[in-house]
Amino acid sequence: MIPFHDLLFFVVAALILVISPGPNMIYLISKSITQGKKSGMISLAGVVCGFLFHIVMVSFGLTAVLLAVPLAYTVLKTIGTVYLLYLAYQAVKPNSRNIFEVDQSGSFDSSKKLFTVGFLTNVLNPKVAVFYLSFFPQFIKPEYGSVLTQSLELGVIQVFVSFSVNFIIVLTAAKVAKFFAGNPFWIKVQKWFMASVLTFLAVKMALSKAK
Repeated sequence: MIPFHDLLFFVVAALILVISPGPNMIYLISKSITQGKKSGMISLAGVVCGFLFHIVMVSFGLTAVLLAVPLAYTVLKTIGTVYLLYLAYQAVKPNSRNIFEVDQSGSFDSSKKLFTVGFLTNVLNPKVAVFYLSFFPQFIKPEYGSVLTQSLELGVIQVFVSFSVNFIIVLTAAKVAKFFAGNPFWIKVQKWFMASVLTFLAVKMALSKAK
């Protein structure tokens, strides 16, 4: 089992990553605002299934790669560090998008389409794959037991964190959008806070050592 203090830091990292703007969040906010909370929940169900797909694929992949190729840890760490810095830049670059500014001209989608698009949006989201491939190795150690078991443990925790945050987003999307529309200053605060945390995580990852 992974020690509690490591799991606690992983939860914080997972929380920061899930609240950073990306395809999943934009899709859920858009559908929640334009089609209502029910549509947002159906879309969220698809997103969660996408997470489960990533967990299974990455867990078995990490088990094979990390045990066979020690250099893979360094490669994944480098990719993860660069990607986090990229996300930090995207958050504060000039004219960066306010994720609560959604297009409300779309048609009303069926439940099947909402679920399918939510699933594919997550499965095809590089942020999710990079998060798993770059973050999981930072917390997995052979002395803690099975690499596969540890990877699945982290995956379950990440899905719980992501579901909880996205559930709240679906319920409050319309109210939060209205708040930011009337308080543009807080949009800048949110962006710079996000960029600062992502940069911190990138530095910590870069300084981490191989097992």
